[in-house]
Amino acid sequence: AFRSSRTSAVNIVLMGLGSASIVLLLLTGSQLSATLSRDARGIDLVLGAKGSPVQLVLSTVYHADIPPGNIPQREAERWAQDPRVSMAIPLSLGDSYQGYRIVGTTEAYAGLYGASLAEGRFWRNPMEAMVGSATAEAVGLEVGSRFAGAHGLGGEGRSHQARPYRVVGVLEPTGAVVDRLILTSLESVWALHSEGESHARDEEGSEFDHRHHDDNGHEIASGADPEHGDHRHNERSELAEPRGLSEEREFTALLIRYQSPLAAMTLPREVNAGPVLQAASPAMEISRLLQLVGVGLEGLRAFAWILILVAALSVFAALYGSLRARRGDLAMLRCLGATRRELLWVLLLEGLLLSIFGVTLGFLVGHGAMELLGRWLETTRGIAWTGWTWLPAETVLLFSLFGVGAVAALIPAMQAYRTDVAATLAEG
Repeated sequence: AFRSSRTSAVNIVLMGLGSASIVLLLLTGSQLSATLSRDARGIDLVLGAKGSPVQLVLSTVYHADIPPGNIPQREAERWAQDPRVSMAIPLSLGDSYQGYRIVGTTEAYAGLYGASLAEGRFWRNPMEAMVGSATAEAVGLEVGSRFAGAHGLGGEGRSHQARPYRVVGVLEPTGAVVDRLILTSLESVWALHSEGESHARDEEGSEFDHRHHDDNGHEIASGADPEHGDHRHNERSELAEPRGLSEEREFTALLIRYQSPLAAMTLPREVNAGPVLQAASPAMEISRLLQLVGVGLEGLRAFAWILILVAALSVFAALYGSLRARRGDLAMLRCLGATRRELLWVLLLEGLLLSIFGVTLGFLVGHGAMELLGRWLETTRGIAWTGWTWLPAETVLLFSLFGVGAVAALIPAMQAYRTDVAATLAEG
């Protein structure tokens, strides 16, 4: 009995491990796809420097890579003003704070993800910033905090201690990539990277004597304190592509939304035909990325099914061995009035119970592991994944696993059904 119970426990654990692996892969794949789609919503096309389109999308839509380069403002504005474009949001990257990227952009970028203010306000002047909810929680920033960005997207470069940012707003959680960013004006990023300006000082020197322009082209003295300086600004600019700025200015990328579906037929081809810019479709690059990720997921899923098949064979071996050991008992049950069908159902039920226990264990472990992973990602990266969800594919998986257990028990059950009572009793 002890040996039988130990074998049953091993079978349940094997079935549980295989089930948990498949459940975790299903949940991960589904939520990864949902996260990628959510972060790219409302963006039909990304314009950036020539290079890898996957790199361009990863760096500017998901902020998970290094941009291929910068693009001239004049060239970007040319396409932003194209009648086939309904929205164009510029991005200027280059700095970060404790690993969280600082993005120079317009207020339209926050609106792209439906981000609203939890406290504070949008920036009005250079060197003012808003922080996403995950960033604020991770690095302890709040309205009124000051911080110095560091050159480089990993925070490994020189720190701009002479020109710190001041936090003026914190965004509500959205579950999108904006939660993990620090947003500021384009002028702020340009001010810190205008190496060729005659009035720029070294970081260890005195304050900048550089002058910026606001969204309406008015000149602003950025050497003053942004809180008390005499700045002219728009309270809430709806600017999609900044105007009135010097020709030397550059963007990292331009996020574009089409005016109509017909624009998708012509605009990317025309952009890519030029010598300066490339156009990358987030939807297309997401599909390619998921295909690459899917290869690895399929390999892991195949390994999980191997575990399940091993568990099924183990169930079969255990039931068959149990049948051989209990042939006399089964024959006595027949003599006491048990029918062939009753013996058949007893063996099938035994195999099905082993499958139920194993599958239940696997689903609990799979969803529990997903929930723990989701909490870790939410705490460290602001990515909202959860184990408290049920996918339609899991229903199919559930019945498939029960079917595997039933098939594993079928052959021993048929052997019990065909047991010859007289011959078995004669053998002793």
